[in-house]
Amino acid sequence: MTVDQELPSDRDLLAEIAAGDRGALHELFTRHQPWLAARVRQRCPDPAIVAEVVNDTFLVVWQKPGKYNAEGEVAAWLWGIAIRTLLQRLRPRKSVFERLVQLRPEQEPSAEEAVLLAVEHTDVGSALQRLSPELLAVVQATVLDGLSTREAAALLGIPSGTVKSRMSRARQELREALL
Repeated sequence: MTVDQELPSDRDLLAEIAAGDRGALHELFTRHQPWLAARVRQRCPDPAIVAEVVNDTFLVVWQKPGKYNAEGEVAAWLWGIAIRTLLQRLRPRKSVFERLVQLRPEQEPSAEEAVLLAVEHTDVGSALQRLSPELLAVVQATVLDGLSTREAAALLGIPSGTVKSRMSRARQELREALL
């Protein structure tokens, strides 16, 4: 490759993976494994589970590259696969939050945990606990994880419009609970 040749895009790599190109899979893995492992590690401190989740994510990419629908960033699609894989790996569970806290070695809580712990026994915490799982998942993805509507939709496997309407309902329910 000469210096003026551009590297293939993530979408190009997925097309090559669909054609059976293992080198393209390796390139996609090399690009995305570091940040993906770091994000999974934020939710699960067990290095063995983190490694399994990341490897299983790229196994899904290898087996089903056509599942990417070319909407949004490839990175958001990868994150959606990884987070669903992690959740499946942790089931059966009390709650994801309780299990992750139990798995984490004694240390300072993450920023996300600190926020959740700070509001757990407040009016806001009570209001959040009363939200349906679907609404809470949208609030967590957009507010706590800081994802855009499109990224949250890819993560949760729902249309962008559904993310917007669920967020609107969640805001309304929270507003009513906090009045």
